Amino acid sequence: MNSEFNALQQECLSCQKCGLCETRTHVVFGVGNPQSEVMLIGEGPGENEDLQGEPFVGRSGQLMDKMLEVVDLSRKKNLYIANMVKCRPPKNRDPLPEEVSCCIGYLNRQIEIIQPKIIVCLGRIAACSLIDPNFKVTKQHGQFILKNGIWMTGVYHPAALLRNPRNKPDALDDFIKLKEKILEVCNHTY
Repeated sequence: MNSEFNALQQECLSCQKCGLCETRTHVVFGVGNPQSEVMLIGEGPGENEDLQGEPFVGRSGQLMDKMLEVVDLSRKKNLYIANMVKCRPPKNRDPLPEEVSCCIGYLNRQIEIIQPKIIVCLGRIAACSLIDPNFKVTKQHGQFILKNGIWMTGVYHPAALLRNPRNKPDALDDFIKLKEKILEVCNHTY
């Protein structure tokens, strides 16, 4: 698995498939344990992520790490974090459909190699792309569906929680539901 994963990462690091490669500082491939049963997927890197080459390292990532800690999850030991697109869209705009289309193959291959039992979509863009084009985070957050043998859920994006802190209690409840699902379907996360 490691050689296949490393080869995919090297391929991704030299990607020139869309215009985002022209403005990136770093390709943000992903971070965490590639043998994890739980995978978190966001929409794309922001400014801090582009500068450091790691997903969710800014203020929203710090908030997410605190919420993960409450349910005994950590990017260092028992989960993997990736994004739909691996390069920062200018001014943190939503990734364009053609950019997602160019990049989704990398994410699909990450999922194939990691073989997570649970995928958590962080925010609307990821949830609409991976779960259902009509997914409504405000109404469906924290609800699990089984899709292609993987339990999937969409939750509030951590950046949205910084803008609307009143949603933090619901978001924390979603992570508690995540822990319950992990205990139900995973073998070695905890």
